[in-house]
Amino acid sequence: MEKIDFKNVLAEKKAMIWKEYQKYLPGSTKPAYAQDWIQDYGAEDEFFWKTISNYPKRQGKYVRGSLIMLVCEAMGIDEKKAALTAAAMQASEDWILIHDDLEDSSLERRGKPTLHRIYSMGQTINAGDALHIIMWKMLRDNEKVLGPEKTFAVMDEMERMLMRTTLGQSVEMKWMEENKLDLTDKDIFFVIGGKTTYYTICGPLRLGGIIANLKQKQLNAFFEFGGPLGQCFQIKDDLLDLTSDFGGLKKQVGNDIFEGKRTLMLAHLLKNAKGKDLEKVTAILEKNREEKTSDEVKFIIDKMHEYGSIKYGEQKAEELKNKALKVFKEKIGFLSHEPGRTKLKAAIDFILTRKK
Repeated sequence: MEKIDFKNVLAEKKAMIWKEYQKYLPGSTKPAYAQDWIQDYGAEDEFFWKTISNYPKRQGKYVRGSLIMLVCEAMGIDEKKAALTAAAMQASEDWILIHDDLEDSSLERRGKPTLHRIYSMGQTINAGDALHIIMWKMLRDNEKVLGPEKTFAVMDEMERMLMRTTLGQSVEMKWMEENKLDLTDKDIFFVIGGKTTYYTICGPLRLGGIIANLKQKQLNAFFEFGGPLGQCFQIKDDLLDLTSDFGGLKKQVGNDIFEGKRTLMLAHLLKNAKGKDLEKVTAILEKNREEKTSDEVKFIIDKMHEYGSIKYGEQKAEELKNKALKVFKEKIGFLSHEPGRTKLKAAIDFILTRKK
């Protein structure tokens, strides 16, 4: 079969997902459930929806939603049945990012200022809350397509996935607030397990699998496959943060260091740096985002190169990549319909080799 460019697959899936997503955002008409009580407050209504729509209209890559649909395609199931679930997945990403950016005091998201740097903290939190509500509305509306039993199975999986994700976020913030320095690889992978492994890979695959009528054993196989794939994805994302401007979309290299995030590379550096180097790295990490300078962040990145932390991350990512590909070949053979399986393989290659 001809080699598939996953960027084209993403564009195709994104168009289908966005078509469903925008039904729940203001366009020529407001969503039906928001029309009956706002008639005399048009300006306030317009502002409300402007804040809510900001991140959705920036449109990310839509990888998670695409994975949901690709599982269905690879099982010979009409992927349109998964479009609303995929839209809900994207809505979850948008509200999580709004809150995550605020929690991390981030500067940019998808090449533009973060929402809390445009609006007040209160309006930002409220916009995330509203998208959270819209996400559950989408999932409840699934009943028209999936029927009640499958609809609630999808909602249960979403609940498990999001609780694991928020646990991972809580632990990461706690360790940042405590300036925890004695982190092991196990600690790092615990956080990755919720924030990336389940949320970005396993959860979307399982959601698609539920819609596609997979058996429990097959659904569980996605954990064995998605574990190393998600870990590789996060390590590569963290490496890119240290080395790339994401094609000009990110002005600040080393954003994770500014924010104090605990990554595999930082944990390795803290274990291996010596003497004054370790003292300076530790002193920099004790500062909050606004107190750190670009030179200080560059110092930490330089030391990551010097002490082999970057190379260590690259080696770990390569090991996890090979493990994920091996599991996909040997244990995920039930995703056999073409071109769905080949598209899914292209998705894996995209995740494991992306440059931004």
